[in-house]
Amino acid sequence: DGFKKWRMGGCGRVLWQAVLWVLTEIRTLYLICFSPIRGTTHKARLESFYKSQASYYDAYRKRLLHGRQELFNELPALDIGSVWVDLGAGTGSNLEYMNAAGQLSKFRKVYLVDLSPSLLAQAQKLVTSKGWQNVEVVEADATTFTPPEKKVDLVTFSYSLTMIPDWFSAIDNAVNMLKSGGMLATVDFYIARKYPATGLKSHTWFTRTFWTLFFGSDNVNLNPDHIPYLSSKCAPRPTIREGRAGVPYIPFVKVPFYRFIGHKPRAST
Repeated sequence: DGFKKWRMGGCGRVLWQAVLWVLTEIRTLYLICFSPIRGTTHKARLESFYKSQASYYDAYRKRLLHGRQELFNELPALDIGSVWVDLGAGTGSNLEYMNAAGQLSKFRKVYLVDLSPSLLAQAQKLVTSKGWQNVEVVEADATTFTPPEKKVDLVTFSYSLTMIPDWFSAIDNAVNMLKSGGMLATVDFYIARKYPATGLKSHTWFTRTFWTLFFGSDNVNLNPDHIPYLSSKCAPRPTIREGRAGVPYIPFVKVPFYRFIGHKPRAST
């Protein structure tokens, strides 16, 4: 009884919450760094990695996955009645970023697409709790999913391309489902090419090597060809922003990430 009273008090409650936060951080880091990834398919490996951490997935990732709110803030205004497909949607956190950007209510339909049932269960909880009637959670492959509408206004990848082995096929599928002039928006980790195109940033050998090895153990594959391939699929002059950000508990170094907003070339008349 004494412990319960102390825990429910002001100072006790704060300290108890701090203890729970520390324990959650330790468990998350253990699962990320040491939990074995098993499975003979991409879907099985994803579920093996995420199942045990799905319920508190977002707390740690908010400090790891940078630039998401900025990406959605930078999207041009969308028409009312638009359709949005989020490929590799995970727990559906992009809905909150889009909502904060003031555009979620404009969509007639939103599809959250992912291969992990555990992450999608969290996404469904979010959608239900917020009462977002225009959102549908879909378990499907980003390389093959096609919405009932066939053509959509916006496709996004938020820290998902690096998790998709056939990422080029996922981009091809995204472009195929976009309407003429539709938007393709991406934010993710990356490394630069050894000799990047004019206007793009270069990275040292250490940056290109260290971050590839660091994330590779979790099947997060940083790639020098994301930006060039995305650019090749979109109309000239896409918006590309390259930056660096810290990684929790990794001092002195920062991981490169990019934001990309492009448009499908308009069909010639």
